[in-house]
Amino acid sequence: MADISGLKGIDGFVGACLVDSDSGLVLGKEGGKDFDLDTAAAGNTEVVRAKRKTMAALGIDGGIEDILITLDDQYHLIRLLKSNQAIFLYVVLDKASGNLGMARMTTKKVEQTVDLSAL
Repeated sequence: MADISGLKGIDGFVGACLVDSDSGLVLGKEGGKDFDLDTAAAGNTEVVRAKRKTMAALGIDGGIEDILITLDDQYHLIRLLKSNQAIFLYVVLDKASGNLGMARMTTKKVEQTVDLSAL
């Protein structure tokens, strides 16, 4: 499994995982004690696929940096790896105690440390 432990330091951290969007498989996981990260990974794989399909239909070139889903009490951040756009980091934050700007910066830093050769 890939090391994404650096995400645990984000304020409001609930859980996170590294996901292969081709298969929906979880490649690394942190936290999520009361949150089903495996189900979330599979569901967010569909979100990533839908966004790619929409971009293609609109003729939008380029990659996806991140996708933000804001719920009543949580932020869900999906960040596609620049090194491999088929892989994404999925981070769940408590909205009341999380800082979205810092979460995005930390997620970007962790992305740069993910070693896909170990998978």
